[in-house]
Amino acid sequence: MFWAVFKQNGTALTTWAEFYTDRSMPTWMETPAKFMGMVQEIPNEPGTYPIYDDQFRTHKDPATGSIAMTESLPPYYSNLSKDKYPPVGQGLKTVSTEIYQSVNPFFVILLTPLLVWFFGQLRKRKKEPTTPAKMGLGLIVTALSTLVTVWAVYSCHNGAEKASVWWIIGTYGVVTIGELCLSPMGLSAVSKMAPPRIAGLMMGGWQLSTSIGNKLSGVLATMWDQYDHKANFFWVNFVLLLLASAALFLMLKWLNRMFREQGLS
Repeated sequence: MFWAVFKQNGTALTTWAEFYTDRSMPTWMETPAKFMGMVQEIPNEPGTYPIYDDQFRTHKDPATGSIAMTESLPPYYSNLSKDKYPPVGQGLKTVSTEIYQSVNPFFVILLTPLLVWFFGQLRKRKKEPTTPAKMGLGLIVTALSTLVTVWAVYSCHNGAEKASVWWIIGTYGVVTIGELCLSPMGLSAVSKMAPPRIAGLMMGGWQLSTSIGNKLSGVLATMWDQYDHKANFFWVNFVLLLLASAALFLMLKWLNRMFREQGLS
């Protein structure tokens, strides 16, 4: 369940960044961003684009069976405030959509030392959670990251206007904390608990669970267009993670006992 939601960074969250997020950049940022290939220029002039509804869903032309097209401004402008339009014939410089996927690794680098320090302080006070408890905490924090996107949907009136870029940055920040509490802890648990003669096989089992999560992420992504109100899509993600958290915490005493029997924490 964790990977099913976490991997939405390549599907639902990318769609959110593409159509629902204000990606315009300040003037001072344009030159260095262009040098690093981060700039997407969106012209303020008509062109041929797919016909989108108010939730940026395309439709097929009944006559041809292909996506229906029309002459219009780029879809980015459809929910952008008029006062942010560039002069006619010029382009609006925005941050390329795919760049937002790099926010997660940025937070991994930034937050890992802080999280290691935090758990180190708890260890000194003999209050550090066990490895299974950290994984449960990771699931809960990841669930909270979906609430950030729910709040974002309401703040932009379900895409009627652009959402602030800080919503998606905040979502990646929270989900990264969940990732750091769960992913390395899971790998550590498998490597410590697996019998030595089948340790490699058990590590493969962990990777299998990751691949299943990736598949489920794709299944969830196919549901995006089925929700007229996008907050409901993120509520589904929230409920799935709460169920996974509940399942783990129901097993917590048993898992902690197994770790203690192995002399682990």
